[in-house]
Amino acid sequence: MGYVLDLRQMVGPRPLIVVGAAAMVTQAEHLLLVKRRDNGLWGLPAGSKELNESLVTTAIRELHEETGLRGQQPRLLGVISGSQMQYQYPNGDQIDSVTTVYRLQVTGATKTSNETSDVRYFEWQQLPAKLTPITRRILEELDWNQL
Repeated sequence: MGYVLDLRQMVGPRPLIVVGAAAMVTQAEHLLLVKRRDNGLWGLPAGSKELNESLVTTAIRELHEETGLRGQQPRLLGVISGSQMQYQYPNGDQIDSVTTVYRLQVTGATKTSNETSDVRYFEWQQLPAKLTPITRRILEELDWNQL
């Protein structure tokens, strides 16, 4: 069981400040997104940091768990937090996310997981309308010129 799930056993669905990382993977004007099984929305491969884990390791681990891809050459793009990073999961659990975003180069082939029902590259100008609120906020905050 992961750190946040352990905390949930103690505090229930109340809001938790959760530190995590997201992977930004691009290829020729396309952005990699995953379709989440829990809410059916598209988002960046991302997740919560575990104890004793660096945020770079979190981004690389979550990318692999959710897409099957291996991340390398991480470059920090930003740290996103604030009132627009609050989210309530379908099960009622609430978070206030502090998310570091890393650009990663990748190797391997994509595959779905127990967390994702689809993995796909989208053109920057034609991203799906049904994005997770946290992904939408991250994309609004980032300077597209640095990607």
